[in-house]
Amino acid sequence: MKKWIIPLVLVVIIAFWGMNVNNTAVKLEESAKKSWSNVESSYQRRNDLIGNLVKTVQGAADFEKSTLEAVIKARAEASKPEININNAEDLSPENLARFQQAQSGLSSALSRLLVTVERYPDLKANQNFVELQSQLEGTENRINVARDRFNESVEPYNNHVRTFPNKIIAGILGFDEMGYYEAEAGAEKPVDVEFDFN
Repeated sequence: MKKWIIPLVLVVIIAFWGMNVNNTAVKLEESAKKSWSNVESSYQRRNDLIGNLVKTVQGAADFEKSTLEAVIKARAEASKPEININNAEDLSPENLARFQQAQSGLSSALSRLLVTVERYPDLKANQNFVELQSQLEGTENRINVARDRFNESVEPYNNHVRTFPNKIIAGILGFDEMGYYEAEAGAEKPVDVEFDFN
């Protein structure tokens, strides 16, 4: 009977260790998923505001249609990539990169729209447009904060499931590494600012 005590104690210790690894990974994963939901919520707010912004700009009859069409198309593209937060594999670096690329296209089209608006004094003076532009600016700040918080919540999860010996149990239980939200390619380069005074 005594010869079974040591293996039994080892099995119990390993079982408790495995439960601890699992429970901690679940808590950290849920925290990261919640943070990702906040990122998506911020992007949804921006998407909603852009719809209102486009309607306001369309009111300016002589506004360049190609610029508006680019924003509308980019908005539709940015709405396509969906990440299912109930599946941690969807938060992989590859899926996050696809999501980020679509959002980057929308940001670029939106920037072109706002630059084009500078040539339309009546539109710039429109109170609805000014308010929407202000809300959009605030939303961009929210998006940045939400992305930073997402990355902060992914770090402890990845540390937990990737460090040895937790990596063994996490791998058996199916906890995969999550991706971080990364800066756009070229974001490290300084922005060229040009003023056209003509």
